[in-house]
Amino acid sequence: MWDALWTNARLATMRGGRYGVVERGAIAASGGRIAWVGGAADLPGEPAKLAREIHECGGRWLTPGLVDCHTHLVHAGNRAREFEQRLEGASYEEIARAGGGIVATVRATRAASEVELAALAGKRLARLVAEGVTTVEVKSGYGLDVAAETKMLRVARLVGATAAIEVRTTFLGAHALPPEFRDRREAYLDLVCETMLPAVAGAGLADAVDAFCERIAFTPEETARVFERARALGLPVKLHADQLSDCGGAALAARFGALSADHLEYASEEGIRAMARAGTVAVLLPGAFYFLRERQLPPVGLLREHGVPMAVATDLNPGSSPLESILLAMNMACTLFRLTPEEALAGVTAHGARALGLAASHGTLEVGKVADFALWDVETPGELAYRMGANPLVARVFRGVPDGPSQSLA
Repeated sequence: MWDALWTNARLATMRGGRYGVVERGAIAASGGRIAWVGGAADLPGEPAKLAREIHECGGRWLTPGLVDCHTHLVHAGNRAREFEQRLEGASYEEIARAGGGIVATVRATRAASEVELAALAGKRLARLVAEGVTTVEVKSGYGLDVAAETKMLRVARLVGATAAIEVRTTFLGAHALPPEFRDRREAYLDLVCETMLPAVAGAGLADAVDAFCERIAFTPEETARVFERARALGLPVKLHADQLSDCGGAALAARFGALSADHLEYASEEGIRAMARAGTVAVLLPGAFYFLRERQLPPVGLLREHGVPMAVATDLNPGSSPLESILLAMNMACTLFRLTPEEALAGVTAHGARALGLAASHGTLEVGKVADFALWDVETPGELAYRMGANPLVARVFRGVPDGPSQSLA
């Protein structure tokens, strides 16, 4: 007997990155996994005899749980003053070179205790959970020394363990040069590669390694050194690539078989071809594009042409994308980047899971996958990307357990 069965639902299975609609569908969960999915008429018996709990969905749409595959939600402080400075004409790069930007958040995050960071991160995480997110990636990168980087990753693990959500952690030590290493780039890279990475890997604190490859951050050669060390330690990689200029980040990510290359506004066709060959996911981050008032659009047409899967994420961070709504990120991906609503939903389900190395277990409604899904009061799945400021979530299910007000018949 199944643990639970949801009936009278319209399913958007998202198999193959398409809606994969099943009208008058049903889905069952046992042991935290999907045990059965299909048309209700094909159920192998009477619902009351098949499951311990039965949930009536009232004809609403049921999708996989949403995946936010790129966030920096563990941090202290905010950079509202920098927002004002940009509106007054200062560029992101000018602010960063003057000691603001990432380094400003580093100061605040280093000073905060784990308890303080967990409280702040928990509030941000709760807002994502309230919009149907069941899996989230959390990066470090605002510590930039051994103690603070490991502190951030421990906090990310902690908030994941205390909330009904899957948290994947990413070590981002190569995010920026800390002030104490401003004139000692090589020494800082030594610290990242020879001390931080082994410490993080040895403690099991990271699921992947990321770097910021950009003219205001780290060169392709420096990034490659970090990735080589990550690979030697058995950790997959991801990359902040080609956001502000074409540094060859997309091709570099592909060279290392990266799970994803993120941003990509200035990525070349050669880089995109390389991503296609490597199976690297493109993660589009419209929140940063919008907040920084960028004009160079990511090459969505080329990504489509070469068959590169496109994920969508919030990039939730204090400086360039203080966006705490995955639904708004979907809308932005459509309105700013011209994704279709179907592509946007695939971007926060099937392709978002793939960008985290979770394609085998998350992101679609298929037997054997983790029973994470969301029930929505919408007329069509496209409505999730259509509305701005609305949240039509009715119920959220994490590992087969509902934490929203779905109606039970048993």
